[in-house]
Amino acid sequence: MFTSNIGRLRFFFYSFGLFMAEAVAIVLCIAVTIGFAGLINSMPGPSRQGLAGAALIVSLIFVALRGNIAWRRSRDANGAKWILWTYIVFSAIYALLQAGTLLVIDFGNPESAPSGLNLLGLSLLGLWATILWARPVAGSDIDELTSVFDFDGSVPPTIADRTATVASTPRSAAPAARPSPAPQPFGRPRPAGFGKRGL
Repeated sequence: MFTSNIGRLRFFFYSFGLFMAEAVAIVLCIAVTIGFAGLINSMPGPSRQGLAGAALIVSLIFVALRGNIAWRRSRDANGAKWILWTYIVFSAIYALLQAGTLLVIDFGNPESAPSGLNLLGLSLLGLWATILWARPVAGSDIDELTSVFDFDGSVPPTIADRTATVASTPRSAAPAARPSPAPQPFGRPRPAGFGKRGL
């Protein structure tokens, strides 16, 4: 289950599901530790250490899950390894900064939120989109790509095989030429109709 390849559509829905699940988990961490009222009214510092630690652990779990589906998608598309590892490392850094933001943010001062978190989030979105739209590179080994499937019979012949088979078969004699139609008289054809002659 956690090692099979996944396509674009499954990667998109898995990523969306993990995003929603992580948001719900962070909300539950806030509710269980100090509550929303305690988070808003508390001062940044040691009073939020329990919340920041719980949020960091939950976020790192989801980083591992997102890294797994990104690895499976990158393997399916034969993607570049550096894009995959950059995405995983940036996701871990984002989880650390997110927990640190909960620890130091002052809701009475909007400027206390670090702006670098938004830039890192945009970078993660770009890397995720690159992994999503990746496709196998030209010249990939077809045996390696089809090794994950279990074919009962042989692989269907390719277009080149069919062309070679057609070229090797002897051509039959050309069909007899069709007789040419009888020449038509010049001039406008007489209309056919009913009536008596001589009228």
